[in-house]
Amino acid sequence: MLTNKHVILALLVAPVLSLLAWFAVGNLVGEQPHAAVAGGVYPLLEKSNCRYPSGRCQMVNGDVSLTLRLLSPDSSPRLALNSSVELQGVLVAVVPPGAAAGDAPPPRAMASSDASGTHWQLSLPAVPPEGARLRLVAATSDNRFTAEVATRFARVDE
Repeated sequence: MLTNKHVILALLVAPVLSLLAWFAVGNLVGEQPHAAVAGGVYPLLEKSNCRYPSGRCQMVNGDVSLTLRLLSPDSSPRLALNSSVELQGVLVAVVPPGAAAGDAPPPRAMASSDASGTHWQLSLPAVPPEGARLRLVAATSDNRFTAEVATRFARVDE
């Protein structure tokens, strides 16, 4: 069977053609990114480091990138946020595990820790419990970005 040169050529060419077809179809019918429209609300994508004890949680949407960290978790925990763009304000709510939609605590405003509006902090009464979620709204001059992330990233000592 492998002595026929046509079979050998087909075995070499078929994988290359299948890869080319895969990328061609993706480019032709795949979803194209859209520019943000002023006044819109857009979700932030939770990166994988939010789901394990990494010490930080990254969220992205296009050129907007936010990084959450829990500072001094032993004494007085503070939630720190760094942004790639200037933010007008940030609201955060820590939702305890098992809370219903109407039972969520009201969001608290983070305070800007620099003049550029890219570093924000919020003092927390305690380290968020296991299974809690953070709901976040970050406002730029034109848009709002929302996210709901796990608090597992804050547990670096486990």
